[in-house]
Amino acid sequence: MSKGYLMLVLHAHLPFVRHPEYDKFLEENWLYEAISETYLPLLRVFRHLKEDNIPFRLTLSVSPTLCTMLSDPLLQDRYLNHVKSLVQLAENEVERTAGEPEMNVLARMYLERFTENLTDFTEVYGKNLIKGFKYFQENNSLEIITTSATHCFMPLLQVSPAGVNAQIRTAAETHLDFFGKRSRGIWLPECGYFPGLESYLANNDIEFFMVDTHGILYADKKPKYGVFAPLCCPNDIAVFGRDPETSRSVWSSEHGYPADPVYREYYRDIGFDLPLDYIRPYIHDNDIRINTGIKYWAITGKTNHKVPYNQEKARAKVSEHADNFIYMRLKQLEKITPIMDRPPVIVSPYDAELFGHWWFEGPQWLETLIRKLAVQQDSLKMITPTDYLIDFPENQVATPSFSSWGNNGYAEVWLENSNDWIYPHIYSSLEFMERLAKQFPQESGFRRRALNQAVRELLLSQASDWAFIMKMGTMVPYAVKRTREHIYNFNRLYKSLLRNELDINWLIAIENKNNIFPKIDYRIFNEDSNI
Repeated sequence: MSKGYLMLVLHAHLPFVRHPEYDKFLEENWLYEAISETYLPLLRVFRHLKEDNIPFRLTLSVSPTLCTMLSDPLLQDRYLNHVKSLVQLAENEVERTAGEPEMNVLARMYLERFTENLTDFTEVYGKNLIKGFKYFQENNSLEIITTSATHCFMPLLQVSPAGVNAQIRTAAETHLDFFGKRSRGIWLPECGYFPGLESYLANNDIEFFMVDTHGILYADKKPKYGVFAPLCCPNDIAVFGRDPETSRSVWSSEHGYPADPVYREYYRDIGFDLPLDYIRPYIHDNDIRINTGIKYWAITGKTNHKVPYNQEKARAKVSEHADNFIYMRLKQLEKITPIMDRPPVIVSPYDAELFGHWWFEGPQWLETLIRKLAVQQDSLKMITPTDYLIDFPENQVATPSFSSWGNNGYAEVWLENSNDWIYPHIYSSLEFMERLAKQFPQESGFRRRALNQAVRELLLSQASDWAFIMKMGTMVPYAVKRTREHIYNFNRLYKSLLRNELDINWLIAIENKNNIFPKIDYRIFNEDSNI
């Protein structure tokens, strides 16, 4: 038995952004950047480890919205065009920087990277990255879990039991469709928990979830082992707590590893630096400058005078930081182990998009870390929640406290002056949806399709992403537009169903646009129905 366990959890999520009504849509780039910079690089890390017979156990949550987008033929084809354009841009950069040795080395690095992305996307995964993640699940390297249907901040939905259940059940059923097996655990969006949520999880065969540190520390009973062992809710659902030390090491923008001066600077991109006439074919329409992913500078420090990025220095720093991460975890174990009757588990959850997108070297760091861990499993071994619960099924019984991992630990990010206007609309829509489900218990044809689409629009309006964007002040008009659009669509469907005045052409149009959850059944909002 190992002296201790490391539970790495990566949470992969993007909001549902799909605009077939446009040839190109700016916010769809969120998906394309994540595929290029995070998902494909992570899959390459997993593949390299498997090829070298390096064992690893890692937990990955993949949101239903992200699954839907990754498997959507329209978005797959658009990403293919996107990555081909990047290959062309990198070829141009290799030629343009021919007289600048430091930049030319980096231009060739990007050309190799983009070409590899193109090959992996088309030839290895057949344009569907779900196949890649599923492969590593089936080979016992990943434990893949779900999150709520549209990444709703659950504590603010607790006024509607039917609404909470719809988010969780839809997520569980969607996960089963994509990955061929039920999700034993769930990533609560934003680590948002309220006491009683575990009853909804149990009703949908969910066995465990994670909360932020204070969710465990402020439980209704003092946790005997802090966050270094899970609690068990009174209904037997296990809950793991985030370790704050590993969070600071990797998350902190000032003191964490990603802030090191030798790492690549995220905020200097040739999409903004180079002349418009040159970069125009590779940015957005109407000369809207965007990130291309080609960045030549190191963080350097808090200065505008950046030094060129050096791959060798960054690679050495990655190894140093992987060693430091392990060293600090072993120091933790030295302090914790004497007061426990079992090996401690250190739970380290992160947004997957940190690795590669925000922290360019993140996937390389992860691979280096796993390789180093493989040679000292007697001291620190990778584990998933299910692995742990099989080995240690008996845990202290307690109920966590209301909590999140947002600023100040509760709900202020998703409920404050910039975004509080959305909740009266969501709450009234939830009431209206229950009314529709009871008034039309067994519908068919276009009326049934309208009822199902009403559920889709309702769920999409609840995405925590929109409230978060409003709070953070980035892309606010789009977040407001999307929230209003889904609320409008729901209200129009609601009124037309009550008046028996369905606009069939409009219904078909929004079905084609917002085509998420094809198996949704509106009767999920009727507790008396048997679906």
